Amino acid sequence: MHIASNYIYICTCKMQANLKIIFETMELIEQLNNDKMKKNALTAETQYANIDNKQIAYRKFGNGTPIILANRFRGTLDTWDPLFLDLLAEKNTVITFDYSGIGYSEGELPLNLHEVAAEVVKIADYLNYDKFIVGGWSYGGLISQYTTFLYPARVLGTIVIGSNPMGKNEVPLSSLFLEKALKPDYDLEDIITLFYEPTSEKSRVAAQESAVRIAQRLDQSKVPATPEIFQRYFAVTTQLEEDADNFREAYKTLQTPVLAISSDNDISFAVENWFPLLKNAPTLQHIILQDSGHALHYQYPELTTAYINAFINSINKK
Repeated sequence: MHIASNYIYICTCKMQANLKIIFETMELIEQLNNDKMKKNALTAETQYANIDNKQIAYRKFGNGTPIILANRFRGTLDTWDPLFLDLLAEKNTVITFDYSGIGYSEGELPLNLHEVAAEVVKIADYLNYDKFIVGGWSYGGLISQYTTFLYPARVLGTIVIGSNPMGKNEVPLSSLFLEKALKPDYDLEDIITLFYEPTSEKSRVAAQESAVRIAQRLDQSKVPATPEIFQRYFAVTTQLEEDADNFREAYKTLQTPVLAISSDNDISFAVENWFPLLKNAPTLQHIILQDSGHALHYQYPELTTAYINAFINSINKK
């Protein structure tokens, strides 16, 4: 009888141990499945916000402080580097969108930067974000600045990547940029010239790696490629240079924190154009990444997102 009791006890213990292993395995499988289903830059659904009777395309993923990202000249939802976005989304909620008339969105690209900046705020309203971080690259960097100055009560902080301040800037767009940027489609050498440092092997390798990542979800047919759309982008040049809003001067009293990240070889928005502003913009931080070009955040995605996260953390602590 005693032996039988011991046998039953041992069997019960083994059964409990086996059940524990089974449950732990099931939990692990569930976690792996959840990770697979987790939204990222390559899997996030393209959704549409009805704004001013137009369907404006956007994608949203991640968790944390909301960051609304404004895109470059000819950029669409698909042309963001997914690694850069996914690294941002580890600690933030990332929202990308296509301007009116660009990519997946209906309508026409506005000819006034006030109207484009208003689209950022209308996206925030649609998603029920009272306050948010606004970021932008290139043309989008201009939009992020306009959004900041026009809607200061809404913007927690501003990120400007590969762009310039508004107003008269000493170093103009390179003729090489205009020669390459207006081509209907880019080959790898065009991408390297426009967005990287052609004389650097490290930068050239980064260009190839980023191009492969972007190609995973790129619908080339959505990328703007007509002279008519190009003209709408460039129509704001006079508005930028004249700076009738006096936003350049307003940097002196701006309360919103601004992080500007530039490269040392940007043929579209020269880093030197920030220098006259730095001593008179108390909330502006400026970082320069070496041996890189216009797409510095694609060449250095980990480093760039680390700077951005540190910037956002400093805002959230206030």
